[in-house]
Amino acid sequence: MTPPQGASPVGDVSEVPFKPLPMKGPDVSVDYRPDGSLVITSNHAPGEGPRSIAHLLAQKAGEHPDRPYLKQREPGHGPWRGVTYGQALRAVEGIAQWLLDQGLTSDDSVMILSGNSIEHALMTLGAYTAGVPAAPVSPAYSLISTDHAKLKHCFDKVAPRVVFAQSGTLFAKALETLRTIDPTVLVVTADGTGDGAVSFDDIAATVPTLAVEASRETLGPATVAKYLFTSGSTGMPKAVAQTHGMMAGVIAGQDGLKLDEPDDGEVSQGLEWMPWSHISAGNISFNGLLWAGGTLHIDEGKPLPGMFETTIKNLYEVSPIVFGSAPIAFSMLAEAMENDPVLRASFFKNLRYMGYGGATLSNDVYTRIQALAVAETGHRIPLTTMYGATETQGITVTHWITERVGLVGLPLPGIQLKLAPNGSKFEVRVKGPTVAAGYHKDPEKTAAAFDEEGFYCLGDAARFVDPDDPAKGLVFDGRVTEDFKLDSGTWVSVGVLRPDLVAACSPYIADAVICGQDKGYVGALFWPSPSGLMALVADPGPGTPMDKLVAFLKERLAAFNASAGGSSRRIGRFTVMTEPPSIDAGEITDKGYVNQRATLERRAALVEALYAAEPGEGVVVV
Repeated sequence: MTPPQGASPVGDVSEVPFKPLPMKGPDVSVDYRPDGSLVITSNHAPGEGPRSIAHLLAQKAGEHPDRPYLKQREPGHGPWRGVTYGQALRAVEGIAQWLLDQGLTSDDSVMILSGNSIEHALMTLGAYTAGVPAAPVSPAYSLISTDHAKLKHCFDKVAPRVVFAQSGTLFAKALETLRTIDPTVLVVTADGTGDGAVSFDDIAATVPTLAVEASRETLGPATVAKYLFTSGSTGMPKAVAQTHGMMAGVIAGQDGLKLDEPDDGEVSQGLEWMPWSHISAGNISFNGLLWAGGTLHIDEGKPLPGMFETTIKNLYEVSPIVFGSAPIAFSMLAEAMENDPVLRASFFKNLRYMGYGGATLSNDVYTRIQALAVAETGHRIPLTTMYGATETQGITVTHWITERVGLVGLPLPGIQLKLAPNGSKFEVRVKGPTVAAGYHKDPEKTAAAFDEEGFYCLGDAARFVDPDDPAKGLVFDGRVTEDFKLDSGTWVSVGVLRPDLVAACSPYIADAVICGQDKGYVGALFWPSPSGLMALVADPGPGTPMDKLVAFLKERLAAFNASAGGSSRRIGRFTVMTEPPSIDAGEITDKGYVNQRATLERRAALVEALYAAEPGEGVVVV
């Protein structure tokens, strides 16, 4: 059975040259220790980052006050509205003055419930300028959760005195929940709605005094800028204090890798959908674009059926210089461009390189992206990736041209990366200016997160592509805590196997969960791709869409097993899950990343059916 799919615009492109990547090549030193651990450092010096993000905004507003800074669509995919750098600074200083007038200090916080918006950005920058930590939380905790348990937990951790929401009406239930906890909390809404809420426009119009500049001058590397919460995949979310020094450390590290380029006057254009309640978009992308003095277009689309169309509409008008997103968005974008040459032309018009993060990009999607790039530009497009965590910011980056996906790159300038032996793997640990001191109000988890030398332990595994040539970089080698052994004692590397399976079953599978601990074979739980299912519905062949899907998966997995090379990569049985992943249960984050452990625990009955002596209902033997 051959899957229907957008036609690839060209054939083999492996010999086509890449566009130049304006970054320095790999250059590292490795300390091989007697205990078997390795410590890797970049030989490139970091650049000079900003004193604080609040100072950075003031600097950029002084340099180009009339340049567009933030843009967002009016409701219903209306025209763009926005603020210039000068307008943003004026609003930010007004917000800072209002916060100071309410008596807020560095011991307080401003909790932000809403998704990305101009007001969200200005509220965050206003809090920075006042020296008050911002605390963005996933909008799903307010709008999708049925019990608000994670929202209440986050509120308790940072005890905010001010809560911001885009709409008092939309967030009414969440705000009611928080007011039950603390009736004195001040509520600010962008649209001015909500019982007792203060209008965002009113606080932004506050006239700043010398107190704002005095507050900004107190900021330094150790000042807490915000609290970000971990995904909560292993329990309730943990609050991680993000200092200005941590955020500046990422900027300085990235700046140390850039090649000197002539200033051609081109203003960087960004398009961002990934949530600011997470490290990638909320710190690394947001601060990086501000450092570049670029224009950030807020994308209200998401890589989900019915929502990615908004991203496509925006890409007709916004041609980014750099495009970064999660791998799931790359797959949907490739499919859209294969069927839309106008979109393809707009997307590649100014593009210099692409960046993915948070999960491994499959070879299948990489190949399709490169075929599209060659068809449009005559060159392949460099793909980079940055690796990190809420506790560390970005710590490694692939900053050279490579045809290999799955790399985590090499340490940023200024970062020490330790690979510590852990069973048959090397666990990633890190120390440097981008790393947090620990978890807010949680000394026990803080103590457990660092080793005896003060390196933060990420729980991921990595290895050199070529142990004899460290400059080729590190490749992700799975989660130490996700890997398991079959009853034969053979290790299964979940983080490596999962993306390979998804690629083998493209375009009908969105994601997979791997199981089989202490069992005789590896099993898989699959989530079908909505677009793939739609194609099967339209297919005139015999059988239901599920019958067609199962037949396709059996065929692909049989071929996969034939070349797997060992029991740790051969799939014995599988089942297709019809219930989508649950955010409340921690099965998936709002960035689309799947939590293996939480899914296996919640769907234990499906796993049990996979390994029953007689295959359970819906179980397919490969």
